[in-house]
Amino acid sequence: MTAPEAGRGIGGGEQVAERTSTFGFPPDSFRILHVSTGNVCRSPITERLTRHFVTERLGVLGGGLIVESAGTWGHEGAPMEANAEAVLTEFGADTAGFIGRELLDEHVIMADLVLTATRDHRAQVISMGHSAGLRTFTLKEFTRLVRAIDPTTLPPLEDGVVLRARALVRAAAALRGWLLAPTAEADEVYDPYGAPLPFFRSIGDEIRDALDPVVTALTGVPAHT
Repeated sequence: MTAPEAGRGIGGGEQVAERTSTFGFPPDSFRILHVSTGNVCRSPITERLTRHFVTERLGVLGGGLIVESAGTWGHEGAPMEANAEAVLTEFGADTAGFIGRELLDEHVIMADLVLTATRDHRAQVISMGHSAGLRTFTLKEFTRLVRAIDPTTLPPLEDGVVLRARALVRAAAALRGWLLAPTAEADEVYDPYGAPLPFFRSIGDEIRDALDPVVTALTGVPAHT
């Protein structure tokens, strides 16, 4: 079976394509938005682990890569849950300065890639419009698609992480209908809110395992062993 050419059917026919990305955003930045329910457990872990893993590989979190999070029923202004902070600390990730946010249209509009904890979150983001369906995936769904992409078909890191990231999203979107989840539950990261620390750790491990190949594909650099 031959998958469709990466990027086919994606793009808005922008009149200013020379100055914008495939989705019409400025070409010098790439925003990753992680979405869960309250923005105090899963999405803070995913946000801060993404930043941590990119920094581990590249030495800095820069090059126009911006990583954020929000919640569909977000606790605006709230800190992350203590157990989420504990899990991040165990991974060596920075927890400082986190503030919960409610998901707004502007967050979706500005995002180049939206990664959600569950299929329900994905549906809620897509229902907001803004052509979000082209760039919204559950985290585990995106991981599955990324694993099927030949990294040699992506722009090299020397061309910039933003260019590489945009190509990765286009390729994943082109593969979406070809690589389905084995079960509905396979694309879910369950909510640990109110659970004891061991369950938070198990969710943290799930998120880490899903993020690792994504960050490797984004940066072109595997995790340090």
